[in-house]
Amino acid sequence: MMVETLTDTAGGDARLEPFALRDAPALIEAVFPAQKISFEAQRERKAGAGQTLTALGSYWKGRKPLILVRAILLGSLLPQTDDPEQDLEIFEQLMAFDTAGLARREPRLAPADVARRITLENPWRHFSTVFKGNVADAQEIEGIRFPFDPDDYPGLALRWRRDIDPAEKLELLARTLATFATYEERAGLCKRPEELDQAALYAPIWPAVNAHLGRFGIEARSHQELVEQLGILRFGHRPKVGDTFCGGGSIPFEAARLGCDVYASDLNPIACMLTWGALNIIGASPEKRAEIDQAQREIAEAVDREITALGIEHDSQGNRAKAYLYCLETRCPETGWMVPMAPSWVVSRIRGVIAKLVPNFSNQRFDIEILTGVSAAEVTAAEQGTVREGNLVYELDGKTYRTPIKTLRGDYRDADGNIANKLRSWEKYDFKPRSDDIFQERLYCIQWITRETWDVPRSTTFFAAVNEEDLERERQVESIVAQNLARWQDEGLVPDMPLEIGGAPRYQGRDLVVARGWSYWHHLFNSRQILMVSYMMRLGYSENLWVGLGGILNLQSKLCSWHNDGRKGGLQNTFSNQALNTIYNWGSRGFMDLKSYVRLEIPLFPLETRSIVLCSPVLALAAESDIWVTDPPYANAVMYHEITEYFIAWLRKNPPPPFDEWTWDSRRDLAIKGSGDDFRRGMVDAYKAMTEHMPVNGMQCVMFTHQDTGVWSDMVSIFWAAGLQVVGAWYIATETTSELKKGGYVQGTVILMLRKRPAGERPGFKQRILPEVKREVDAQIKQMLHLNTETEARMGAPVFNDSDLQMAGYAAALKVLTGYTSLGGEDVTAFALRPRRKGETTVVDEIVEQAAETANGLLVPEGLDRETWQAIGGIQRFYLRMLDMETTGASKLDNYQNFAKAFRVDDYAAVMASTKPNAARLKSVTELKPRDLTDRTELGATPLAAVFIAIQEFLADKDPEVVMANLRDAIPDYLHRRPLLIDMTAFIAAKARGPEIRRAAEAIASRMRNQRLQ
Repeated sequence: MMVETLTDTAGGDARLEPFALRDAPALIEAVFPAQKISFEAQRERKAGAGQTLTALGSYWKGRKPLILVRAILLGSLLPQTDDPEQDLEIFEQLMAFDTAGLARREPRLAPADVARRITLENPWRHFSTVFKGNVADAQEIEGIRFPFDPDDYPGLALRWRRDIDPAEKLELLARTLATFATYEERAGLCKRPEELDQAALYAPIWPAVNAHLGRFGIEARSHQELVEQLGILRFGHRPKVGDTFCGGGSIPFEAARLGCDVYASDLNPIACMLTWGALNIIGASPEKRAEIDQAQREIAEAVDREITALGIEHDSQGNRAKAYLYCLETRCPETGWMVPMAPSWVVSRIRGVIAKLVPNFSNQRFDIEILTGVSAAEVTAAEQGTVREGNLVYELDGKTYRTPIKTLRGDYRDADGNIANKLRSWEKYDFKPRSDDIFQERLYCIQWITRETWDVPRSTTFFAAVNEEDLERERQVESIVAQNLARWQDEGLVPDMPLEIGGAPRYQGRDLVVARGWSYWHHLFNSRQILMVSYMMRLGYSENLWVGLGGILNLQSKLCSWHNDGRKGGLQNTFSNQALNTIYNWGSRGFMDLKSYVRLEIPLFPLETRSIVLCSPVLALAAESDIWVTDPPYANAVMYHEITEYFIAWLRKNPPPPFDEWTWDSRRDLAIKGSGDDFRRGMVDAYKAMTEHMPVNGMQCVMFTHQDTGVWSDMVSIFWAAGLQVVGAWYIATETTSELKKGGYVQGTVILMLRKRPAGERPGFKQRILPEVKREVDAQIKQMLHLNTETEARMGAPVFNDSDLQMAGYAAALKVLTGYTSLGGEDVTAFALRPRRKGETTVVDEIVEQAAETANGLLVPEGLDRETWQAIGGIQRFYLRMLDMETTGASKLDNYQNFAKAFRVDDYAAVMASTKPNAARLKSVTELKPRDLTDRTELGATPLAAVFIAIQEFLADKDPEVVMANLRDAIPDYLHRRPLLIDMTAFIAAKARGPEIRRAAEAIASRMRNQRLQ
């Protein structure tokens, strides 16, 4: 489907010469402020609900940050000029990364902060004072010159003058921000660029932008005008940007917001629906948006009226349910008692609300009381639930009973080795357990909103045990569902789709079947959830409201755990951890809690360019794009083709236009997933299709997770066979910490830039390629180091960090490699598609490894001699490099992970004091234990370890002569290695955190320098 709104060509500027920049190198091929983009990308990630697209579907993880997409597109369109420093300055102004831009981003700087940091001879033209006593007199204050510490004057409060010139205030804010040492410190005080009015934020930059780019005919007053004009200069028209793995839509949305025409497609209809929503709901005109908002209100009120008329959420006092808490219940094989199951019986820790099990001997089950305002000790005791370490555990008559849950289920392995058990397989028309099922479901607590406050924003709630009236309402809901379920399934209002458990799905299916016996998707929902969602589906039959149903489904299932730490408690989402795993106690939202999600608060960013969204595989591609930007499913921690069936089960039968043109199936067999030979073949076909649908001067940007050189080898083979040549690579730290990112998933993304490989045959041979790679890597990194020096002198900070330089080394090698059409007489396509044997090292692996070696050899830490750096490797390089990075505050886990892999360190954690993502650091010399420095460890067998032992002995007040003698004895060929040892020890003396370590290292280095040689 195409949604089309056209703007006029930017200003109709006759000076623009179409295709004048057809062959001009893009700025991103040489310059990209990756450090700053990393910081801004992580800030966007951490904004949570403040992110622009999450309101449509926070359940869809892995969207790339919008600010990263914007940077990539601007970097791909802007040309390189003969002034790279000015190119960088203009780029940073366009991103609001420059100091003046940060000042306009409403920094949290009070007048007192300004007073402490900058010099002002006449501050009182900008500030006024308020006196609260304890100040000698006004005349004393008038004599103060900035900077000064206002805390020295307890009675003085500074205020901005009401008549201050806004331009002067911005200048003072900019000067104050410039006093902070790092970009992270400066930007951390400011709002994110997209939180501000864009016209006001960027209004001051256009004279400088136009002055720098005026030679090409550029005359712009907005990003949209600039992008359109750059598109005309490069491609003869407004740029067309495509994404064939569009996911949650961040790439096409940001491209459209920036002023590009966009094409988006995905195999997954849920992804396409979210992308469509981003472009047509968030990107709607104000008039269209008002219609959508009105429709949402009408649906919410209609469902509310039906629920109210049924009387299933109100008690006899007029209170209304906010949340229902359920748990499993099972019969103990030892006592015959029915026992409620939950890992914890704490309902609200802060409010002191717990569930207490009270034996009911006449019925051989436990009544559940809800107690409020209990002591901290009682809350702690309630933390011990009846589910502990895979066992059912409870106490009765002073005796503790413990039964493995797998025993309750009767787990065993079938003839094929799969886990099976005695659980009954639920059937199509089941929606609750049958009376003889092993696991029953029990309502045990309700969170009520008081009748006086349930229709006001700040409601008052309380928790109560379940009484007979509540159970009667529960039975009423179950009766309605039982009478209508078959019809609702036929009408497509409730799923009738079986759970697909073929193979061993990573997230869905097997646990749902093995742990509960469920076999259809609607079994994941209880009667209240089925009733409520089916009503919304019946009433909300329009494309704009259909998009919001995914979010509702994420909020309503038997996989929504209860969070007991908040002030009022609260329910988690189904996909809060991206895993469809069963739980023992869960919650269901009442409609009053769900109502606010039906009437979504969605940001508005009207879009005025062409957009096409298709649900189709890449091989069906039929659209041209000037720039393809993709985030392919390589080594992805989220298997979207699996979890999407949770949503498809509900939405597949009655989708409104344009969604009715799509295939509502996960099509998991067609999904490009995982790794290995099939993955590589699928990726080659996909990228070959995109390459064939872009102009000769087009570009592609591919984002993927950087893990090791083996990944690089696979990816380069894919692009090589697709007819693409690598022209640049950047490393961006995009991810924040979560359980999802543990294991092999590093917290960053490689931005790989590619162009079409020049036509014609160019055979290559390993002996010719290796020297060429070394020269290219060497030239690339030296050029970047030179630019670092220049930008640090002009702008106060270097633009590239070590990760950028390392990535640039890879890119330089791959640029050489992917320029060839054959390797050692073998066609590159055949080479790329050839199955890889386990443990095989290909010539590509060798070349990539050499690129890494060449790049790492050039990244000499400041203060260390180049000859020393060339003489050491592995763990020694890692420790010294990271010690140097720690002095600049670069303590992020991904830095340690990436350099450990780059230096081929087997176990970098052995020398780490912390591996927390934002507090990672090395062990200091004094924190290294004797076991860390034995010959059996990676570090212990190195000269650096001998230096560490010498420093420890010196700090332990051992005789200095003995310390030096031990050091000599520990190092074979000591005299030959003495210059290296002196250099490393002096480096530690300059970089170590503790002053005592620095002093000891300097003393040892001095003694080595002054030793008489024999």
